[in-house]
Amino acid sequence: MRVHFRLFPLFVVLLLVAAFGGPAGAASDGFRAALATRLQETGSPLFSARAAADYKALREFYAARDHEPVWVSDKAVLPRAVALDRVLRAAAEEGLDPDDYGADATHALLSASSPPYLIDLEVRLSQALLDYAADLGAGRLKPSQVDEELFVYPQDIPPLAIWEAALANPDIATTLASFAPQHPDYDRLKGALARYRAIAEAGGWPRVASGSALKPGMRDGRVAAIRKRLQATGELADDSAPAAGETDLYDGEIVTAIRRFQSRQGLDSDGVVGEKTRAALDTPVQARINQIQINLERLRWMSDERGERHIIVNLADFTLQIVDRGLPVFESRVVVGAPFHRTPVFSDRMRYLEINPYWNVPTSIARKELLPKFRRSPAEIDKAGYEFVHSDRVVPAATVDLAARPFPYLIRQRPGDQNALGRVKFMFPNKFNIYLHDTPSKSLFAKTERTFSHGCIRVARPIDLAVALLADSGDWSEAKVRAAIERGDRQVVNLRVPVPVHIVYLTAWVDDVGLVQFRNDVYGRDALLARALLGPRATP
Repeated sequence: MRVHFRLFPLFVVLLLVAAFGGPAGAASDGFRAALATRLQETGSPLFSARAAADYKALREFYAARDHEPVWVSDKAVLPRAVALDRVLRAAAEEGLDPDDYGADATHALLSASSPPYLIDLEVRLSQALLDYAADLGAGRLKPSQVDEELFVYPQDIPPLAIWEAALANPDIATTLASFAPQHPDYDRLKGALARYRAIAEAGGWPRVASGSALKPGMRDGRVAAIRKRLQATGELADDSAPAAGETDLYDGEIVTAIRRFQSRQGLDSDGVVGEKTRAALDTPVQARINQIQINLERLRWMSDERGERHIIVNLADFTLQIVDRGLPVFESRVVVGAPFHRTPVFSDRMRYLEINPYWNVPTSIARKELLPKFRRSPAEIDKAGYEFVHSDRVVPAATVDLAARPFPYLIRQRPGDQNALGRVKFMFPNKFNIYLHDTPSKSLFAKTERTFSHGCIRVARPIDLAVALLADSGDWSEAKVRAAIERGDRQVVNLRVPVPVHIVYLTAWVDDVGLVQFRNDVYGRDALLARALLGPRATP
């Protein structure tokens, strides 16, 4: 759990300040007056887009302690300043940029001994403390300002809460680490960032040129480059070497290694180096480093408290998991929104299931897709199980004017095998009208990239999911669920305890066995976040 942002009364904070900052009057009156003057200077803050608000907080903080410095005395730099400098210069380990906290400038001032430089260092370090802790705890960016389809709301960290935590513990490195996500996903991805940076420092990996598909048993001049590429990321052992005269033979252990590589990219693990696999092999190491950094930012946006038992749907991976006490206990493939019907990122709570649901057709789908089809072939209405509803009453289809503008009827599809929602719907009521559901279009689950819906999430194993969710809600065995489906009647089943549902978009993570996983940016959200977070550094 991240540091708890409970604000103490100001007098309690000042007691902490006195304990942390040394005895009152440790700095001379002249030094404190100069610090006060420095803090009142107008103009742009030193650094950070958020610094204007931070700077106001700094003024209030120092005024409350009679401008007694924290990081320096009036003659020298204190050890705690050196400790904070060390943390700021290591910000890259968190996927952050030391330049955002003025790390070079503050480091250059550590040897200062004259009051003007010491005062500058004092202000810079205090502002860097606020910025770094806030970035680490809630992300550098506001999700909705990056992408209007992100409905994630990180907890704002008040500057006073940062001071409270920092002044309560002389070990500034431990204090700041407590602001970071306290979740294994974050720690594992941080470790991956270090590994991929080490690969980059060692020279990265060779590029793999375009060409025709490479299948087992073929010979190709690119095999040597592919071998080195796979050795760089561990799919192939470092001491792996081809037999004499076989450097261009694509066979044996290198095919097995390609299958491992493909599984880590979310590709078909068929051992064939087609264009998608070649493009993944050819992605530069810096692009993977950038991808890891932006996904660390996404994890900073997420709460550590996801629910002891919760559902997580990763849109970029097209998978759903139930996680119980930190362990995945159920997994299913899913189909998510098409690129022009992107599923939003948000969280809510699943409250009930519907067995044999009706499908109330959204107005846009009715207008753009169904009504034109019905006008061409009215027989489709009854054949596919559709009906028209007005004032809660079903209206005979023969009496409906399909060309009416505006169209006054709700179109709904009766329960049955053809129902677009299948036989089970999983409801977590939300403003987006997004839910999980079964589907009659089972063949789509065999595809690698599964972006085919209008935004809702289709589940490959709906009955198994229902049984798993209803395990503590009465005697809902698989046989009972199937029997309820066979009866054909719509039935609502409430969950005994609502289950948190988190719809996320992660394109890089480390799985439970320690393998780094990458996925394509099917919605273009990586590109948006990379430009906002990394700026010019976003381009490998």
